[in-house]
Amino acid sequence: MTVTNEATPISHYDRIGGAAAVKAAVELFYDRVLADRELVGYFADVDMVAQRRHLALMLTVVLGGPDDYAGRGLAEAHQPLAIPGAHYARVGEHLSATLVELGVPAEVIADVQVVLGQVRGQIVSAGNA
Repeated sequence: MTVTNEATPISHYDRIGGAAAVKAAVELFYDRVLADRELVGYFADVDMVAQRRHLALMLTVVLGGPDDYAGRGLAEAHQPLAIPGAHYARVGEHLSATLVELGVPAEVIADVQVVLGQVRGQIVSAGNA
């Protein structure tokens, strides 16, 4: 029998502190977004407890944590809002600033930004790119 010492790579989710870190990021992120006059209107009639829970589940998946998200797809949830590219970019800036403030390593933030780029077309309205 051969025993190898190959370490299983640690996920970004575990690296930043798991569920507690994701919860802190979601709270700070929405504090920023809801204080932004250009973005707050998107959340006027939104149950923010549920919204924070949804984002925490999605961010967990993005970071390589457990996939427990069973909500609507990104396009289904966002296309009715006709989100312009500038607002999407602004949300991304708030998320990046949140992660920086919480001390998340730069390479983790870079990977999150890659995902933001990959899903942009599902969120930004085609006429508002």
